[in-house]
Amino acid sequence: MLRSTDRILTTHVGSLIRPQSVIDYLRAKQAGSAVDESVYQTSLANEVKDVIAQQKDAGIDIPSDGEFGKGISWSQYVIERMSGFERRPFQGENSWRRGADRTKFTAFYDEMDAKEGMATTLDSVCVGPIEYTGFEAVQRDIANMKNALAASGVTEGFLPVASPSSVIPDRRNEFYKTEDDIMHAIASAMNAEYKAIVDSGLLVQLDDARLAVTYDRMVPPGTMDDYKKWVGKQIELINYSLRGIPEDRVRYHVCWGSWNGPHTTDIALRDLVDQIYQIKAGCFVIEGGNPRHEHEWKVWGEKKPPAGKIIATGVISHSTNVVEHPELVAERIVRLAKLIGRENVMATTDCGFAQGPFYRRVHPSIMWAKLEAMAEGARLASKELWA
Repeated sequence: MLRSTDRILTTHVGSLIRPQSVIDYLRAKQAGSAVDESVYQTSLANEVKDVIAQQKDAGIDIPSDGEFGKGISWSQYVIERMSGFERRPFQGENSWRRGADRTKFTAFYDEMDAKEGMATTLDSVCVGPIEYTGFEAVQRDIANMKNALAASGVTEGFLPVASPSSVIPDRRNEFYKTEDDIMHAIASAMNAEYKAIVDSGLLVQLDDARLAVTYDRMVPPGTMDDYKKWVGKQIELINYSLRGIPEDRVRYHVCWGSWNGPHTTDIALRDLVDQIYQIKAGCFVIEGGNPRHEHEWKVWGEKKPPAGKIIATGVISHSTNVVEHPELVAERIVRLAKLIGRENVMATTDCGFAQGPFYRRVHPSIMWAKLEAMAEGARLASKELWA
C-alpha cells in the first residue's frame, strides 16, 4: 500500500457518477429490453479506462473503477453475486425510513423523500443458503481495472466492496435461524470477493456506512452498551471475512451515511474509533470534510492510530455543490499531519459521489472540480509539510 513518503497522496471513497452508456444499459436491462451483452462489456471496459485516465488528470494518485461494474447500489449489488436471496415488492414500512434523525426532522425528510424518490421498491429476502457466486463479475471488474491502470501508467488502484455489516442492509431472513447465523454466512461468502481482488494485486476497500448509522436507529430505545455490543459482533465478522488477506492490502471506509441531512444524532467519532482500530486494515478512510464531522480531526490526536496505520481523511464533501477552496483542503490536511505524522495521512472525499448507478450527489462537472481542488490542496499541504 502506497504511503505519503514525499508528498500527501490523494484518493477518494470509490463511487463516481456513472457515464450515460452504463445508465442506458442498466435501465434497458431493468425494463426487460433486449441488450447486446458483448457490446456493453466492451463499452464498460472502455469507460473504466477513461475514468482512470480522468482521475489521473484530476490529480488522484490511488483511483477506483468508479463502481461502474455494479448493477445496483454500493451495498445491494451483492445480491447479484450471492445465492440464497430473492427480491420481492416491499411489504409495510421501509426500514430505511427509521432513525432518530428522521424522527426529529420528519417534515424535512418527507419533503426530501418526495423529491428524490425511493432508492428501490424491492425487498431482499434470504430464502436459502448463502454462497458467493459472483466470480465472473468480480474477475471482469478486476480485469477492467488492471487494464485501465496499465494504460494510464497508474501504480496502484482499489476496488470498493460492501463490508459484511453493510451487505444487503434491511434484508429479511426466512432461512437462517438467527441473525448471527446469516451474518456469519455473509462474512464467509464475502471473503471470496475480497480475496480475489487482493490476489490480483489490487487493494480492496470495505465500505461500511451501517456500522455508524446503526447508532441512529438503535439509540434510543437501546443504550450505548447495546450498540457497542452490536459493533463488537460486526468487527468480529469483518475480521473473519478478511481471513487470509494481508492488512496492508485492505482499506476500510466508515461514514455516517453521508446523505444531505441534519445528522444531529450521529454517534461521535471518539465513541467509535477504538473499535474501528480493531479492524484488520492498513488504511482507515473516514469522513471529515463536512460541518457535522469536521471538528473531529482532533480525535486523531486524542486517540492516535496504531503504528503503521494510514488515515485517509475526508477533506472534500460529496453532498454539497460548493467546491472547497484548495487552501481549506490544505489546512485540513496539515493540521492532521501535525498530529499523527505526514506519512500516515492521505486526502480523500467524505463518501462516494453516486451511491447507486441512477443517483448522484452533485453534477459531474462539480465532482471533477472537487477532485481537482483536493489534489491542489494536497500539493499546497505537501509544500508546507516537506518544506
